[in-house]
Amino acid sequence: MVLNYIWASFFLIAFITGLGRLIFLGDVQVFPNMVQSTFDSASTAFEISIGLTGVMTLWLGLMKVGEKAGMIDALARLVRPLFLRLFPGVPANHPANGSMLMNISANLLGLDNASTPLGLKAMAHLQELNPEKDKASDAQIMFLVLNTSGLTIIPLSIMVFRSQLGALQPSDVFVPILLTTSVSTLAGMSAVALRQGISFRDRVLFSWMFLMLCGLGLVIMVFASLPKDQVSVLSSLLGNLLLFSIIALFVLAAIRKRIPVFDTFIEGAKEGFPVAVRIIPYLVAMLVGIGVFRSCGALDFILELIRRSVELTGFNSEFVNALPTAFMKPFSGSGARGMMVDAMNTYGPDSFVGKLACTFQGSTETTFYVLAVYFGSVGIRNTRYALSYGLFADFCGIIAAIFFAWLFFS
Repeated sequence: MVLNYIWASFFLIAFITGLGRLIFLGDVQVFPNMVQSTFDSASTAFEISIGLTGVMTLWLGLMKVGEKAGMIDALARLVRPLFLRLFPGVPANHPANGSMLMNISANLLGLDNASTPLGLKAMAHLQELNPEKDKASDAQIMFLVLNTSGLTIIPLSIMVFRSQLGALQPSDVFVPILLTTSVSTLAGMSAVALRQGISFRDRVLFSWMFLMLCGLGLVIMVFASLPKDQVSVLSSLLGNLLLFSIIALFVLAAIRKRIPVFDTFIEGAKEGFPVAVRIIPYLVAMLVGIGVFRSCGALDFILELIRRSVELTGFNSEFVNALPTAFMKPFSGSGARGMMVDAMNTYGPDSFVGKLACTFQGSTETTFYVLAVYFGSVGIRNTRYALSYGLFADFCGIIAAIFFAWLFFS
């Protein structure tokens, strides 16, 4: 519903702005430019969507191999001790634990098609334990914030779009995105834990938090100590090494379990073309709306106001042109994807703005959408503090994305 209003407002604001420029400034080209932008944006969206087919097919095939090889189960076993501390109100043997672990593990591997059904199933199990059926329980809020923080090891779709748009190293955003989404997840999880009175003195919980913070600190120290010309090289090297290591791990695990690797790959790869086709209408709609909004001058006007406000504070305003992606992300994944693609088209996929937009896109999940779908599926109306804490995780992700983009790409 929110996306409907946002999309419609693009055209209404563009019409009013264009009319004002025509009447007061005598700009006779504003409406021809706006109409031409609709054709150009629709053509660009279609070309990108069709071009996604090959890469999407490849990665969905590899993901299916990893799924059948039991990588989700392995991740679930790894994080089980942590989950028992984060959800103290859920009995250890309750099926909600398994569903939540599977959902988070699927998110970590970027298996969006699997994570949402598992998340809805987990929310239904948590609702069984909820004494007030129309009011979100502590466990449900913690689970939702972990989902909205969007921790993902493999930002598949972002790398696919970067590849399609001609980025020299599509995976060079891999490490910054991993660091950014880790910050948003840690921030959201810690804030909810403090609100719910979960003690960080617990040895297991403290160890997890300490290791995650040490890992983040170590990566930041290493990259901050390097010359600027070596940061992007090392980031790209580590990103590609980690990605190929994960692929090799998937294949080795499948061979060890005597899973037919090639047949399993083909099974997953068959989903690539339908996924690429499903993206077309969403991408066309968003890029056309954004194109009209930009061509009338409204988007540039808003960004200029933000830029001047930032400059008054003495901060570097280079990041401002990527902010539309960050602003859209809590409301709509497809909308934010459109903003990301528009930024890469406008400034280039290898520009600072293009890379920062990709980092914004990978930093968190669509908070309003996840909240509406997950709570709506079990009839919860009183979401308590879930939205505010989810948005807090989003805000931390935005700040972290700007910081890491400056560290890696400026």
